[in-house]
Amino acid sequence: MTDISFPQVPRSWRQVDKAWLALVVILVLVAVFDLPQLWPTVEFGAGALWHTAPFIAFAVLAVAYMKASGAESLLAKAFEGRQTRMIVLAALLGGLSPFCSCEVIPFIAAMLALGAPLAAVMAFWLASPLMDPAMFLITSGTLGWDFAVAKTISAVGIGLFGGFATMLAARSVVFANPLRDAKQGCGGCCSSDKPFEGKPVWRFWAQAPRREAFRKSAVDNAMFLLKWLALAYVIEALMLEYIPADVVARVLGGEGLWPIILGAFVGAPAYLNGYAAVPLVDALLAQGMSQGAAMSFVIAGGVSCIPAAIAVWALVKPRVFAAYLGFAVIGAVLAGVAWQAVA
Repeated sequence: MTDISFPQVPRSWRQVDKAWLALVVILVLVAVFDLPQLWPTVEFGAGALWHTAPFIAFAVLAVAYMKASGAESLLAKAFEGRQTRMIVLAALLGGLSPFCSCEVIPFIAAMLALGAPLAAVMAFWLASPLMDPAMFLITSGTLGWDFAVAKTISAVGIGLFGGFATMLAARSVVFANPLRDAKQGCGGCCSSDKPFEGKPVWRFWAQAPRREAFRKSAVDNAMFLLKWLALAYVIEALMLEYIPADVVARVLGGEGLWPIILGAFVGAPAYLNGYAAVPLVDALLAQGMSQGAAMSFVIAGGVSCIPAAIAVWALVKPRVFAAYLGFAVIGAVLAGVAWQAVA
């Protein structure tokens, strides 16, 4: 029989970091097609990174401390007690905790296996990718404290909305038997290190494994933020240079509902991740994007971005995943309308 299998991707290529590669390719293309623009682009990106450096440093150290102390164990408290209490706590923890969706896949899988209600898990999943301490600091440093606070409130709000909607429709065909038979991985988007169990140890430096966890988390998160923000700031510089402001203002500007709806649907496929989206939204706002469209963009895009979506897809059936995306779009539009009214 003829072998028609596809050739394996070389291991060396799989190990190449695609964000750094994209950054290099973009700068090379700028040098080839518009050399005078190369230095202003680099200068803009470096200046933006320097401006956000204090926020990045504080966020990296805060997240590393939470990881080393074992604060993941606090998440279990969100899945105890009455279902309404679970949903509220899950939405709050999802919107405020420093852990991304796929970092807690093993934890969520265990909770579901032990009978935790899907409604509480849905609340956590919707809120989790939208805001964390690092993202709050970077968002506030670029888009302002008011936008960061509004996004945080929106993150918790969309978690509550999805959680209670799932609870009310728990007996429908959409949410019946929601789990996949075989669990899938998160696609390698997050560290697979096993979290510390038991009560948090706030003075973590007394234990060598926790000191190592702190170091590893700090280095990994610093490199993660550096590569994505560097790429995003370079793209922001090019957007400001090459995309006509009147086009953005015409499509995503204005005070009506349509720019907000369009922002939600554009945000879903256009998102890189929550950190990289901040400079892009800043550029779009500078070119005429409405405040409501900006909020719907970051909400819909944050929930549907690849790391967050894979975390949900890994554990539940497609119909539940579709409901997750539906909650994201509806919640994004509502958040955009609310922010447009008060901004």
